[in-house]
Amino acid sequence: MADIQRRKSVTVKIGSGDTNTVRAGWEAPVVVQSMTNTDTADAQSTIDQVEALALAGSEIVRVTVNNDDAAAAVPHIVEGLAKRGIHVPIVGDFHYNGHLLLKKFPACAAALSKYRINPGNVSIGRKDDDNFRTMVEVAVEHQKPVRIGVNWGSLDQALLTRMMDENNRSANPQPARDVMMEAMVVSALDNAAAAERYGLRRDQIILSAKVSGVRDLIDVYTNLAARCDYALHLGLTEAGMGSKGIVASAAGLAPLLLAGIGDTIRVSLTPAPGGARTEEVHVAQQILQSLSIRSFMPQVTSCPGCGRTTSTYFQELAEQIQNYLRASMPVWRQQYPGVEELKLAVMGCVVNGPGESKHANLGISLPGTFEDPVAPVYVDGHKYTTLRGDNIVEEFKQILDNYVVTHYGQGAKSEELVEVV
Repeated sequence: MADIQRRKSVTVKIGSGDTNTVRAGWEAPVVVQSMTNTDTADAQSTIDQVEALALAGSEIVRVTVNNDDAAAAVPHIVEGLAKRGIHVPIVGDFHYNGHLLLKKFPACAAALSKYRINPGNVSIGRKDDDNFRTMVEVAVEHQKPVRIGVNWGSLDQALLTRMMDENNRSANPQPARDVMMEAMVVSALDNAAAAERYGLRRDQIILSAKVSGVRDLIDVYTNLAARCDYALHLGLTEAGMGSKGIVASAAGLAPLLLAGIGDTIRVSLTPAPGGARTEEVHVAQQILQSLSIRSFMPQVTSCPGCGRTTSTYFQELAEQIQNYLRASMPVWRQQYPGVEELKLAVMGCVVNGPGESKHANLGISLPGTFEDPVAPVYVDGHKYTTLRGDNIVEEFKQILDNYVVTHYGQGAKSEELVEVV
């Protein structure tokens, strides 16, 4: 993995016990988190989605707690997940009425592993901060960490107005955008200081300053990171749908992560109608893996195709292998430590096929247009066998399974397989 100098943030423990504790901070790996979009009051649907997100690799899952029914459902959700063997920390997302719900439903307050508070949607900036203080004091009572999540769509308007007025009176006024970014940072730091006054420790506080613009994201977190040592959660607040959301998230998160900034991340994708919520988890993992920060699953190198590859066979094989890896990882992750470092190549013709295959742990070079109908397979840089006929996909999967067992299983040896050309 790349040698990145992580920003020295305070490490926060999220969850309790041996099975569902996640650490976020510079001494721990960058954590991938996600959020459900079910009605939390529908406990069964929420359990199902949390399980899917956890199996996809989400290490923390946030749920909306917006009314009495949702708050009452939280303990049942946590209990239902435990019965399925799912122990991912559950975070409660509170806006406007969190101070009421946490006091009215102590079982909810106890069952959650962390609270997320948006200071712009509580009483901060108005005549008092009683609502914010109540939520923090509940967190202290139950010894739960808190993410103080500032969002430019719901920023403390009293603070922003005051800073804009001061800027207008300045002899050298700054652009309004810069004042907005500064207000985000000031809000986060002021609220963190207030949380400490009301009893939270520094190792129980995570900060975020969510915006929806890539350059804004980079600027606000670079500024915030330089002015505190709190753990930071990164992400665009509304990344968007499809390729726009994926590209924007990668473009915004990559410079920060490479600079060592960020302790937890989320990719807030708008799912396509009927689309899987788990896509945001896979994208977040892929960003970290593409930057060589963490490994989550074997990587497949495949060529884009050209006039030499008029057949779609190699595309179909690449997709099948990718799906097979994703489906296998929940089991492989437990049984075969280190398998996430495995590299595969599925190439479409002779131009780069053999070379790329030799650079992978396992590679196959499929026949391009007008090439002989054979597919040489390479294992750890050496030609292993040649596949022919209609069962290439299943035979390659079998070679893959054998490689995983022999190289990552208990007592496995990382010896090269014997060449059987």
